[in-house]
Order: sequence, then structure tokens, then C-alpha cells
Amino acid sequence: MAFFTHSRPVADGVFGGGFRLSPSDLLARLAAWNDRRITRRELMKLSDRELDDIGLCRGDIDNLVLRIR
Repeated sequence: MAFFTHSRPVADGVFGGGFRLSPSDLLARLAAWNDRRITRRELMKLSDRELDDIGLCRGDIDNLVLRIR
């Protein structure tokens, strides 16, 4: 006599619970967004000459800011 069992993982909610954010995750994301915002604002204030001195141009600012986590 054979006995088979089938088990399936139970999903938490419709999307498997992968979209929940803990309060600390939410605060970390908010802090990272604010750091990117401030960095972009300060870099945009610099003149082209000052940006050239640190090895950047205006086109590099957005790519640089997106790498900040």
C-alpha cells in the first residue's frame, strides 16, 4: 500500500507577504531618500568649475546620487 503526501507552502496574503515594511525599514528608506535629496541639492549648487575640480560634470550627478543607499 502506498501513501503519498502533498504539501504546499502557504502564502501570507495575496503576494506572499513580501511587501511588508517594518518601521525600521521604513525609517531607513526615508533616511536614504533624504540623503540622496540633500546630496543632489548640494552638488547642483556647485559651479561647473568646482564640479570639474572634484572630477564630476552635471551629467554625473544623477548617476552618483542613485548609487547612494
